[in-house]
Amino acid sequence: MWNTWRKVNEGMIVLGIESTAHTFGVGVVQEGKNWLIADERSKYVPKEGGIHPKEASQHFMIHAPRVIAKAVKKLKGGINDVDAIAVALGPGLGPCLRVGATLARGLAAYFNKPLIPVNHAVAHVEIGRFITGLRKPLIVYLSGGNTLIAAYADGRYRVFGETLDIALGNFMDVFAREAGLGPPYVIDGKHVLDKCADEGEKFISELPYVVKGQDISLSGLLTAALRLLKSGEVRLEDLCYSVREIAYSSVIEVAERGLALTRLGEVMLVGGVGASEALRTKFSLMAQDRGVKFAAVPPKYAVDNGVMIALTGMLAFKHGMVVRPEEAYVKQRWRLDEVEVPWLKD
Repeated sequence: MWNTWRKVNEGMIVLGIESTAHTFGVGVVQEGKNWLIADERSKYVPKEGGIHPKEASQHFMIHAPRVIAKAVKKLKGGINDVDAIAVALGPGLGPCLRVGATLARGLAAYFNKPLIPVNHAVAHVEIGRFITGLRKPLIVYLSGGNTLIAAYADGRYRVFGETLDIALGNFMDVFAREAGLGPPYVIDGKHVLDKCADEGEKFISELPYVVKGQDISLSGLLTAALRLLKSGEVRLEDLCYSVREIAYSSVIEVAERGLALTRLGEVMLVGGVGASEALRTKFSLMAQDRGVKFAAVPPKYAVDNGVMIALTGMLAFKHGMVVRPEEAYVKQRWRLDEVEVPWLKD
């Protein structure tokens, strides 16, 4: 599984810290067949509304020591076995990012370990490549804060299309909250919008479908759907079904255009929204129709986790991408296409 990655030393171990949004995760990986050592997480779930950054960061501060300790205990020699520490420095919510960054800086400085800055979006892509085995696919990254189509070119992942307003995951959460379906927004691994949509029978055709070239727009769909919801003129299940079909289909359309533009033979779905079975089915059918290979990250690793930070950190570490602890700055709007990915040149 590691044959495309340049080896520095057999058995290298990297600890990764994720704290960009609702999950504080710590992953420990090593180079070799038995690559996964630890995967510990603590998720913040708001009592009402969406993610409250201050509350989420407070949750992290309370639970982070326990999560880190559980992960480190799975190493025979404890933290001394770790060769480097990786941390997600963005994109994400400022208060949440600062908790992970502060802890990573402290661990790196106190135990004299190299510190590796990791872009959260790149980490979603790299765990996808690692698990699926795809090498340079068209990337469809869908999460609470990101909706974009990208592919590798000239040392970076280049964005070929994205949302013009709100991300797909945010759109789903807001609609679910206004409809009284959540929080929580995910129950038994399935988003509440998908659960509601599965009970729908009628498609509401007057809802807007907005695709502009390689980009999509969801704000108009959200406004129209909430207006219908408040009118009481339609069944909630039918509205959920219609909203889901329009939102998912718009993503499928721009992904298919991305395949036509790049002429790639692979498409990969990453990010938390990619855990949707209905969305995966749509992608599978589209890929089959175009004659390309499709793969999606398993739900467990499609959502935020520390393992993806550790895996990406290992790649970056092999190419000398380290930072001094005092210079490990948080970057809330750190875009995917701003990051060099030298490992794909090998």
